[in-house]
Amino acid sequence: MTDTAFEEAVERYADMVFRLAYSYLRNRADAEDVMQETLLKLYRESAFDTLEHERYWVVRVAVNECKRLLRSPWRRRTGPLEEVLETASLDTPAQSELFQQVMALPPRYRAAIYLHYYEGYSVREIASVMNANLSTVQTWLMRARGQLRTNLKEAESP
Repeated sequence: MTDTAFEEAVERYADMVFRLAYSYLRNRADAEDVMQETLLKLYRESAFDTLEHERYWVVRVAVNECKRLLRSPWRRRTGPLEEVLETASLDTPAQSELFQQVMALPPRYRAAIYLHYYEGYSVREIASVMNANLSTVQTWLMRARGQLRTNLKEAESP
């Protein structure tokens, strides 16, 4: 991959990879590490048919890096949820509440929600990227929506 092609790829994917990793890991430093590893692997890889193929590959590598980091015995533990929320800048109280609830979901649910609603991936594509069955991803999304619905209703009622 040429330097200019890599610079263009970084512009295209850096933010997306960071947001995906952050939603998966809930730790800014770990998300930055995943982003760096993913982009380094992209620099070394050069055989992509289309931009869509390249994008799919980048997301797949980022998810695998997140999983690898979660399995690592040296993984740093994240602090309380309040510390995570301090780093996020959200426009409205409703966005802040939704963000809190999404970040409280288990990692698989968070990643599925992020890929589906923020990156526009289909359930089939998420299943492929996360090495899961189609029905498993559908279940993750259904359970995540149910948990969010329940938690948001509980937060509204005094």
